[in-house]
Amino acid sequence: MGLEIARALGVGALQPNIYINNLNRYNIGFGNELNADTFEIRSVEPYTSEQAIKKMIAANPKVKNLVKDFNPDLSLNIKELNELKANHLQDTRDIVKGIADNLPFTLKNRVDINAVEKAAYLHDLGKVLIPSEILNKPDKLNDAEIRIMHKHSELGYELLKTTNLSDKTLKLIRNHHQNAKKTGYPWVGKDFNADINLQILSIADKYSALTENRVYKKSLTPKQALTIIYQDVKEEKLHPFVFKALVNYAKENNYAKVS
Repeated sequence: MGLEIARALGVGALQPNIYINNLNRYNIGFGNELNADTFEIRSVEPYTSEQAIKKMIAANPKVKNLVKDFNPDLSLNIKELNELKANHLQDTRDIVKGIADNLPFTLKNRVDINAVEKAAYLHDLGKVLIPSEILNKPDKLNDAEIRIMHKHSELGYELLKTTNLSDKTLKLIRNHHQNAKKTGYPWVGKDFNADINLQILSIADKYSALTENRVYKKSLTPKQALTIIYQDVKEEKLHPFVFKALVNYAKENNYAKVS
């Protein structure tokens, strides 16, 4: 059995200026970090408690400034956070690990799995400060609501900046909706680099979201989700081997079947 996505995994499917040399290195430049963090992974779940979040807010006045126009009372959406922890955050962390396990050796050596797994579990923490009527709106968000929703990644960064998380993990959380073309959010400068770690996180988040049921959408099949994600490869936003690793992970877990 295999996954049939037209020309999805062949080099011929890529844009002419993208190529893979005989060392399996992708030549667009997604970062030069070669050493994985060797520290033991520490549980980050305590950072998601209501008490911990309140301490983070008190420790960083910028959080209050970011939400002053839509959540001046700093109300916490703990119900939403608990649902995220039970589903999307754990799912994203599992997918991150699955992608990393399926990468070729030359790319796997560039993955800081400690940082990426921590970021995967914490990447949506900022949604605890986004009003429920926006998070769970059954209709399309208007422009003002989209701008508020887009603040969740920066809010997560500012909340967790008060902890002992590494700078690498914090930047992954802040930029998990960014890409190599810098067309995502929040704003990044000219030195921004969508390295392999960020790509793994962002695509795991996207795959999880696409295959989940949410109040405003039905879940897509794995094949439908992967077909959508492949567009990122064609637009040079995603390393083709990261995509291939996601496909392999999906097949291993019986998520994607083809007649």
